Amino acid sequence: MVALSNELKNIDFGDKRLNRRTRRLLEDLGNNPGVSIPVACNGWGETKAAYRLFDNDKVDGQKILEPHYACSMERMREHPIVLCIQDTTELDYTGKNDIEGLGPLNYESRRGLYLHPTLAVTPSQLCLGVLDAWKFTREPGSLGQNRPYWYDPIEKKESLRWLEGYRQTCDYQQAIPETRLVYVADREGDIYEIFFEQQIVSQKGKSAADWLIRSRFDRNTTDGKKLWKSTQQSEVIDQVEFDLPAAKGRKARQIIQSLRAVRIKLNPPFRRGKKLDSVEVTALLASEDNPPEGEEPVEWLLLSNVPVETSEQAVDMLQWYLARWQIEIFFRILKSGCKVEELQLEKVEKIEAALSFYMIIAWRILFLTTLGRV
Repeated sequence: MVALSNELKNIDFGDKRLNRRTRRLLEDLGNNPGVSIPVACNGWGETKAAYRLFDNDKVDGQKILEPHYACSMERMREHPIVLCIQDTTELDYTGKNDIEGLGPLNYESRRGLYLHPTLAVTPSQLCLGVLDAWKFTREPGSLGQNRPYWYDPIEKKESLRWLEGYRQTCDYQQAIPETRLVYVADREGDIYEIFFEQQIVSQKGKSAADWLIRSRFDRNTTDGKKLWKSTQQSEVIDQVEFDLPAAKGRKARQIIQSLRAVRIKLNPPFRRGKKLDSVEVTALLASEDNPPEGEEPVEWLLLSNVPVETSEQAVDMLQWYLARWQIEIFFRILKSGCKVEELQLEKVEKIEAALSFYMIIAWRILFLTTLGRV
C-alpha cells in the first residue's frame, strides 16, 4: 500500500524542509486521526513544529490540497466514468471563543465555518479523492437578510459555490477527456445557471461535464405544465431495489422504486429583468411503491442533461445519485473519526490548514473502507 504522504509528493512551498515537514505531519495525523494534534505528533518538539507549520505564511489550505488534487486526477484517468459529488457541511466550534474569524451558522449564537468539497467517486462508490474544497464563514449579522432569489446576481450569493463547482468539473473534463465526468448534487444544487452553463461551455467548443441534480423546485415547463406532474404522468420504464441506510429519524429498510423518465424543456427564469434561455433536461422520477405504514415514501426527482432512452440508462442514472451518499460518509469520518470540530487552534486560517490534512486522511479512510467491497 502506497504511503499516505505520497499524496503530497509534489508539495512545493519553496522550502525543502517545510515540504518534508508537511509530508511528515500528514503521516503523523493519519496514523492517529482520532486524537489531538499533540498526541498524534508524539512529543512536544514535533507538536511545536506542527503549530509553526500552521502559522507559516507560506502554508494555506489550498496549497496543501493541490498535490492531492493531482493524485486524484491520476486515479480518475483509470475509470471510464467518474462522479464529481458536491455538498456542504457545517463545522461547529460554538463555545471555542478564542478562535478568531469564525462566523454564525444557522443561528447567530452558533459559531463555526462551512466546508463545501467535491469528491471524485466511481459509479461503484469507490472514492478516488478530493477535487476541490471551499471553506467559508458568514459575516456576523448576515442571517435573516436574504433577499428574493432573483434580486442579486448569483456572483453575490453563497450559491455561487455550486456553479463554480460545476465550472471546475468542466475544467477537469477538459484536462482528462478520456474519462466521462458527471457533476452530482443534491437539492441545494438545483440552480438554473448550472443547467444553462453546460450549454455555454459546449457552445464555446469545449468539453462540458454532464450533470445530475436532485430537483428542489417544481419548475414550469415550456408547454405550460409543471415539472413534477409531467413526470408523474409518464409510463413506468423499470423498477429497482436497494437497501436504504438508517438516518436521523429514519430506520434502514429495503426500497422498491418505480422509474419514470421524460425529456422536457424548462421555462427559463428571469434574472434582474432578463429572461435566460430555455434548457432541455431529462427528468427521472424514482418513487417508492409501497412504503411501510407511517413512513414517508422515498421519492426523488432527478434532473440531468443526459438523455434516458432505455431502462438500463435510467437505472445507471439512479445509481449515480445513490453514490452521492459517499460524501455523507466522508463528512461523518471527518467529524466522528478525525474529530475536526475539536481542533484547538487560535485562528480560522489555521483551522482551514488543519482541515486540509484531515480531508486527505478522511478520503484515505473512505477509500480503504470501500476498496475491498468494490
